[in-house]
Amino acid sequence: MRCFDSDYMEGAHPAIIERLAATNMEQTGGYGRDAYCDSAKEKIKKACGKPDAEVYFLVGGTQTNSTVIAAALRPYEGVVAADTGHINVHEAGAIEASGHKILPLPNYNGKISPEDLEKFMDSFYKDDTWEHMAAPGMVYISHPTEYGTLYTKDELKAIRGICDKYDIPLFMDGARLGYGLMANNTDVDLKTIAEYCHVFYIGGTKVGALFGEAVVVTKPGLLPHFFTAIKQKGGLLAKGRFLGLQFDTLFTDDLYFKIAKNAIDMAEKLKVVLKEKGYEFFLETDTNQQFVVLENVKMKELAEKVSFGFWENIDADHTVVRFATSWATTEEAIDELASLI
Repeated sequence: MRCFDSDYMEGAHPAIIERLAATNMEQTGGYGRDAYCDSAKEKIKKACGKPDAEVYFLVGGTQTNSTVIAAALRPYEGVVAADTGHINVHEAGAIEASGHKILPLPNYNGKISPEDLEKFMDSFYKDDTWEHMAAPGMVYISHPTEYGTLYTKDELKAIRGICDKYDIPLFMDGARLGYGLMANNTDVDLKTIAEYCHVFYIGGTKVGALFGEAVVVTKPGLLPHFFTAIKQKGGLLAKGRFLGLQFDTLFTDDLYFKIAKNAIDMAEKLKVVLKEKGYEFFLETDTNQQFVVLENVKMKELAEKVSFGFWENIDADHTVVRFATSWATTEEAIDELASLI
């Protein structure tokens, strides 16, 4: 069985495993107060071009999203997101459980448009009863989105401008950030993201780490007492050095970017295979996620040989499924997929 369900199915890059093993018996301070975390933070800040940024390490994506959003919002505020956004669909009500409302906007292949955001913000405050409603206190976007699509530099600039106009932060979910940064046909790099986002995180779980996400607060002081907020949300790992060590490894000699590029290269080969086999694309992207339409009968047959992700039902007879490559996908895996289908 070849697995193309998602990009976190393998363990971790061998370089991380080697460093974890080599340092296993070392004694360090807890909760991220150690030399490995300090080193990783400095490397991340340098890569972002933000020497004054604050960097924090958490364990997983949903935990990170809920912690950042809860820390940024006042009790009466909500967060604006695409209706397909991860926080709105696949996080089991984590944001709502923290007492905050998600304010959904229509998506365009996973993205929100600056025009829709501007219209929403303008109309909200033109409503004489707005004080009776959950106020928009943050904008949440994903890059790549849940549909593998990417924001452009101009779109990020426009969304940031609207956020500045209404004095609310822009937060980017970067669970798959490496695959967005290394995608073909993108004009957005890490420094661009650090320029336009108040807060974002660099996903490790899906890009080569055993686990871990690195939150970058580009506006120091934006999330006061965030360390305490992480603790309160159960996200403060006692053996925090294992997070720092992984990101220190990923941000040494551009490893993070190199392994993310592998997923893009393999996705390009995957697209060729799917096209040669006559598969109908629901959405063809420049990232590591590809979406195809399958007849349900064919889908059941294929599932006996290959695993993939369910995405959505088109009609009674057709389903959209997702094939995802990862930092660890090999050419041999793509070749075997070609033979299986």
